[in-house]
Amino acid sequence: MRERLARGNRDYEARFGYIFIVCATGRSADEMLAALERRLRNAPDVEIGIAAGEQREIARLRLLKLLGDEPKAHS
Repeated sequence: MRERLARGNRDYEARFGYIFIVCATGRSADEMLAALERRLRNAPDVEIGIAAGEQREIARLRLLKLLGDEPKAHS
């Protein structure tokens, strides 16, 4: 699994020019790998929007944690 994720991350960065970002809260390694492999097929203009959404979700969960609220797992 680690090697597949590492290889996928390298492929992703080579394709899009930035690292793969995903909100991992509540996701298994299998789910993250599936998301990575699925998103590798996206057009760059589509993927940048998805990556931005993942970054927003990560920031939201971090803010909730700082405020002492219980973050909701990614669905």
